[in-house]
Amino acid sequence: MAAAVLQGVPATTLDTDLWLDLPLRQYVRVLTLCRRLGAGILANTAVALPDDTLVNFVYRVTGLGGFAAEWKRVRFVRWHGMRLPVLPLESILKSKRAIMRPKDIAHVPLLKQTIALRRKLGRRSKIGVGMKD
Repeated sequence: MAAAVLQGVPATTLDTDLWLDLPLRQYVRVLTLCRRLGAGILANTAVALPDDTLVNFVYRVTGLGGFAAEWKRVRFVRWHGMRLPVLPLESILKSKRAIMRPKDIAHVPLLKQTIALRRKLGRRSKIGVGMKD
């Protein structure tokens, strides 16, 4: 949901999911790098950064195509002076609908409302934090 929040969805999230273009079996390499950078290892796919930011590493996203296919649809947002690629809201919604955990079900109406508002205001609307399509 961090990507959705950066695109203007009125929600909160406790962690950030980072989709890595690696096979899941490579998670040990990722965790080794995180440990060297001072992160605490919470699980095979989750770390706590030194500032207590929680990060989950995702190696596939339920309901979406592969990394290369989805990369063609990314949007870029500016956040803390960085240009970050994020999945578009429509892709996040598709994944939330496929997963359907209670928290995902709760996010669906917020995503739908924000997508509808962006369409109404025009694709280049400035809804979100430093939006730049």
